[in-house]
Amino acid sequence: MSTSTASSPGADAAPPSNSQEHDVLRVGAKHGAIAPGDIAVGVIIGRASEYFDFFVYGIASVLVFPSVFFPFEDRLQGTLYAFVVFSFAFIARPVGTVLSMMIQRRLGREAKLTIALFLLGTSTAGIAFLPGYATLGFASIVLLSVFRLAQGLALGGSWDGLPSLLAISAPEHKRGWYAMLGQLGAPVGFILAASLFAYLFSSLPADEFLEWGWRYPFYVAFAINVVALFARLRLVATSEYAQLLDERELEPTSVVELARTQGGNVLIGAFAALASYALFHLVTVFPLSWITLYSEQSISEFLMVEIVGGFLAAGGMVVSGWVADRFGRRQTLGGLAVLIAVFSGFTPTLLGGDTFSQDVFILLGFALLGLSYGQAAGAVTANFGARYRYTGAALTYDLAWLLGAAFAPLVALGLSARFGLAAVSVYLLSGAACTVVALSINRVREVKN
Repeated sequence: MSTSTASSPGADAAPPSNSQEHDVLRVGAKHGAIAPGDIAVGVIIGRASEYFDFFVYGIASVLVFPSVFFPFEDRLQGTLYAFVVFSFAFIARPVGTVLSMMIQRRLGREAKLTIALFLLGTSTAGIAFLPGYATLGFASIVLLSVFRLAQGLALGGSWDGLPSLLAISAPEHKRGWYAMLGQLGAPVGFILAASLFAYLFSSLPADEFLEWGWRYPFYVAFAINVVALFARLRLVATSEYAQLLDERELEPTSVVELARTQGGNVLIGAFAALASYALFHLVTVFPLSWITLYSEQSISEFLMVEIVGGFLAAGGMVVSGWVADRFGRRQTLGGLAVLIAVFSGFTPTLLGGDTFSQDVFILLGFALLGLSYGQAAGAVTANFGARYRYTGAALTYDLAWLLGAAFAPLVALGLSARFGLAAVSVYLLSGAACTVVALSINRVREVKN
């Protein structure tokens, strides 16, 4: 079986052969200005808008939704309910990917992205205008859940193949660097979302913030997502990119066939990035809920600390590109999984301590997140052949989010409320262990092949 770029979350990871590299250079020359840097721009635009939407909803799940949609419960239970609804988009996303692949095979890539654009815009705007429980009663919770599921379906349908194309087109000695570029959308999206909420939360009276102020970030998310997805649609619809995607065989394949022949590779790719994805929401959304419920620290000040952490994460991602190209992406991800495991042991002491200790937890966590998440896309060498790159990368990415991040805030808050922060340490440690085991299994499979 031939090895190609791995499809761990968001990108293929295995290096193409020398002949493949020659083909890529030849195709790039034939299409003139198309270069890895040009592709990276499209990836960053798409990722930044996606993560901005993630974090707008995640922050609102802590600061807004318990009061607006679950006022009949205490603050802890209302937040847990909000985190349940938060997970719906991650559950729906693989379904959206499967449905969108069917649509693309029948109607084409442009039709698929257009449908995703319409669904994403409608669902995000629906949340922005949705009356709360005081007005609609239980119907408001049902509608919030429906809109959240629709967001997940739309994000599954927004897969355009550009991350895989970027991985294939990257020069051999800079694959870690180009894998990192696509991940920069995460800290960018978080910094924008947290900054907007910090400003509104500190500037408005509590009643005005809960009545209308929280809706403004969703208006912004609607505009950013629609514009970004439209820009990507225009990009992949050009004849140059369409031909390049076709020539690299980045087209959907049967999900049933993929599961039957490549199911093991999808699972390994998803579990190999589990430490990064678990840490993702355990230093962003979950700590905000913990501070809100159990700390005296100002919410606005804590959001500012997280914003600083976002910049640290961005810097860590840049460093990860250099480290991965020097020592290897798989070794980088494995080493950082060990560091995340060590970090998990300090969770009770730091997050459960005074304000300074809580801030240290956030800043260290974000730095580790940047280093690890920067290589979470494309760090595992899987055996996806050209025929399976497009669908395999999309579903591996979806599954990594579902396993690692979808339930992280819910599980962490529920465990910490019942058993204390030590339980969160065990939860994060389990994610790091899964990453190490998956990387080890992948290495054995490579040796056998």
